[in-house]
Amino acid sequence: MNWEQLLSLKRAGDIQKRPRAAQDETRLGFDVDFDRIIFSSAFRSLQDKTQVIPLSQTDFVHTRLTHSLEVSVVGRTLGRKVGKVLLERHPNLAQLGYTFNDFGAIVAAASVMHDIGNPPFGHSGEKAIGEYFKSGEGVKYKAQLTAKEYQDLIDFEGNANGFKILTATKDGVPGGLRLSYATLGAFLKYPKESLPKKPTKHVVDKKYGVFQSEKPEFLDIVQDLGMLQKSTSPDISFYRHPLAYLVEAADDICYTIIDFEDGINLGLIEEEYALEYLINLVRDRIDSKKYHSLKHTKDRVSYLRALAINTLINQAVQIFLDNEESILTGNFDKSLLEKCSYEAQINDIIKISVDKIYKSQEVVEKEVAGYRIIADLLHVFVSAVNNKYDQNYSNYDQLILNLLPKEYQSEDASLYNRIMQICTYVSRMSDRYAIRTHQKLTGNII
Repeated sequence: MNWEQLLSLKRAGDIQKRPRAAQDETRLGFDVDFDRIIFSSAFRSLQDKTQVIPLSQTDFVHTRLTHSLEVSVVGRTLGRKVGKVLLERHPNLAQLGYTFNDFGAIVAAASVMHDIGNPPFGHSGEKAIGEYFKSGEGVKYKAQLTAKEYQDLIDFEGNANGFKILTATKDGVPGGLRLSYATLGAFLKYPKESLPKKPTKHVVDKKYGVFQSEKPEFLDIVQDLGMLQKSTSPDISFYRHPLAYLVEAADDICYTIIDFEDGINLGLIEEEYALEYLINLVRDRIDSKKYHSLKHTKDRVSYLRALAINTLINQAVQIFLDNEESILTGNFDKSLLEKCSYEAQINDIIKISVDKIYKSQEVVEKEVAGYRIIADLLHVFVSAVNNKYDQNYSNYDQLILNLLPKEYQSEDASLYNRIMQICTYVSRMSDRYAIRTHQKLTGNII
C-alpha cells in the first residue's frame, strides 16, 4: 500500500479526483468529514447509549458520545504525531500538499464515529440482536437466507452496522454521509465479511466490518485506496488501512483507562487498590509533590489518567512508526497496544474492569432487560414489514408500521434487506428511546 493512494479525498459519486493541493485550507475535506459526523442524527443518539453503566443516574459516567469524543481527541494526537514523521519519510506527500494535520483529521474523524453503529445497551445489544435470529423467533428466516446473510444476523456486528449507516444510499441521499474514502478506510478496523469467521489469528480477522448489503460500496472504497486483498478466495477480506491501527489504539487507550476511572469514581473499585494499577503505568513520570497535593479521589484519578493516556499515546506512535513497513504490507498482525511495553499493566486493568465493572450487578441487570427489549422490538417490526410485503398484514401490523419511520419501511424483494433495515432502525435507538418504544408496544404506557 502507498500513502498517496491511502490518503484519498474521493467521496461517493465523485467523477473527478480531488487533489490535496486544491483543498480549501480553512476547511479541509477531512475536516468536513468530522463536521458531517457531528451533525448527523446517528451520532446524536450516542448521547444516550451505554458505554459502561447503562442508564446511569450520575453525571460523570461516560456515554458512547462522550467516549467517542474522547477517542477522537486521542486519535487526533496519534495521527498528528505519526503524520509529522511520515512526511519526513515520504517528502512526496508534502509536495502534494499534505500536512501532519491531515493525518490527525482523518484519524479524529474515523475515531469519533467508531461506535456509531452500536445498538442500545452496550455490547450486549449486539448479542441480543444475534440471539434473536440464532435461537429466538428470528431463526425461522434461516432457510430463506444465504449462509453469509444469516451470519450477518446471528453475529450482528456494530462495526459493520456503522459502515452501513455511514455509506448506505437513501432516497435523495446517495452515498450516505459521503465521507472521504481515506476516513472510511481508517474506520474499517475489520475489512472483511462475516464468513469465514476468524479464519486466522490476524487482528483483521477478529471480527468483521461489512454486511452483504454494503459489499459494492466497500469494494469501491478499498480498491480506490489500494488496500491489499488478504484472501484470493471468493470471500471478501482485506488488510487494514494503516490509520485504522491508530483508531483502534485511540479506542483501546480510552476504554482501558477511562472505563477504569468510571469504576473508581462509582465506588465499584477501591481507590487505593485501583490507583496502584494506574501508578504502575506512569511511575517514572509522576510529579510526587503535585500528586500528594491533590486531596480528592477524582483529582488524583484525573491526574493519573492524563499521564497514563499520554504514556500510551507515545507508545502507540513509536510502535506504529517502528513497524510502518509491515503495516503497509499487511504483515503486522496485532493491535498496537498488544506490542507495547505496558501490555501486562493494561491487561491487569482490563481484568479488574471486567470483574468489578462489566460484571457488576447493576450492569448485568440492565443488560438482561435490554435482551428482552431488543428481541421484542425486532419481532414486532420485522413481522409487520414482512407481513405487509406478503400482503398478509393485520390492522395491528398497520398500526406498528405507522410508528416506523418511512425510510425503514423497505419494499425490497430481498428478505435480507428488509430485515437489515429493521436491525438498523433498532440499533440506532438510544437506550431510553428503546425502553419507551417497548413500553408503548407492550401497553405499559400510553
